[in-house]
Amino acid sequence: MQHIDPEHHDGTSDATPGGELDKRRPGELAFAAFLLLASLGLLWSAFGIENPFGPNGLSSPRSIPVATTLAMAVAAAIVFLTTVRLPLDNAESFAKDILPGVVLLFVVFLVAYGLLLRPLGFLPTSALFLVASIKILAKRGWLWTLGVSLGSLLVIWLIFRIVFTVLMPAGIVPEAEFIQFFRGLSSGGAEQ
Repeated sequence: MQHIDPEHHDGTSDATPGGELDKRRPGELAFAAFLLLASLGLLWSAFGIENPFGPNGLSSPRSIPVATTLAMAVAAAIVFLTTVRLPLDNAESFAKDILPGVVLLFVVFLVAYGLLLRPLGFLPTSALFLVASIKILAKRGWLWTLGVSLGSLLVIWLIFRIVFTVLMPAGIVPEAEFIQFFRGLSSGGAEQ
């Protein structure tokens, strides 16, 4: 197997499962432990679906959830035990190669988007998100960034709000009034 150079960052993926076959990537052991604990927690929860001392069988309400979570727990245990045996790959770092700052920034952006969606509405929140995201990721000029962001938002809004009539949080933009105004123009003017 060829060596994966963590410094390449040329836009291609270095997400070969597990990185190098004989090494553990930073954070991989903690993630495997989390999966095992979550699977065991779900298995415990599945056992509580019905009275553990009552009649049980293949047709009981908990049989499928127990079987599914048991399979999850066994698979997670195998992954965890396999991961524990591997030596740590010291050529990579968690902050640089696994969870870089731009990923954390976009987690903050997505949380902010979710929090601002109801008070500001779909259009201003999406405009802020798209402008900031495209500016950071594309590293282009403001005219290009605003053109792509607002053009994309207009296409998305037209498709979902006008064509499919999906209701989106209006917020601070009087969206319904705009739609009614354009409907009035297209129907030959406002009614008296």
